[in-house]
Amino acid sequence: MDNLSYTLYRSLWSALDVLFPPVCGGCGSTGSRWCVECQTRVQILNGTVCDVCGLPQDVSGVCGVCKADRPRFHALRAWAVFEDPVRKALHGLKYRRDVALGDALAAHMAHYVRELNWDMDMIIPIPLGRQRLKERGYNQVGMIAKPLAMALNVQFAPNTLARSKETRSQVGLSKPERRQNVRGAFQAGAEVKGRNILVLDDVSTTGSTLSSGAEALYASGAKKVYALTVARALPHHGLKHA
Repeated sequence: MDNLSYTLYRSLWSALDVLFPPVCGGCGSTGSRWCVECQTRVQILNGTVCDVCGLPQDVSGVCGVCKADRPRFHALRAWAVFEDPVRKALHGLKYRRDVALGDALAAHMAHYVRELNWDMDMIIPIPLGRQRLKERGYNQVGMIAKPLAMALNVQFAPNTLARSKETRSQVGLSKPERRQNVRGAFQAGAEVKGRNILVLDDVSTTGSTLSSGAEALYASGAKKVYALTVARALPHHGLKHA
């Protein structure tokens, strides 16, 4: 059951929706921040997937890639496939600071995350580099992570993981290049010691960024690190997505 603070938070958004009629972040229709039609079009990733990396496969268990080279996180899951309308919604979050849409997506994701039965103490959004944060003025992942933490009644800790070096965009890089690009890119605070962490990003392709973040969290004493993204770019998408 949702906690009282989250219930009040959602009630506030509902009141704002009455005063200021919203526009759907997926299709642009009026009347809802995330309309029923767009939700029905979401391709939820809830089939048989690798126990570790979360990519779809025909049989249960750990995939061959993860057996040969296991990522640092305990498990990675994604709510949806990186296709429209989710792709369009994430674009809106990244470039139009649509806080209301972040709340709407988090509300739908909360049920999916509960079904994972992960034991979590803290949710941490993957941080942006200093230059990108300066240019954009905000971290779009935090817009989803904060209401999701409220819905799940766990601590939201946006400043617990930080970039220790600037990295180039992951767009267009191969898997080995992505891994090298983010190697040693993060540092975590001491407050993660002994805690079960959920680290959140908007989109994952190879999981390299999340694995690097998990490595930093474990180095600071985290007990277990789970990784979650709003969407997953599947192999047939290629490596063109961030």
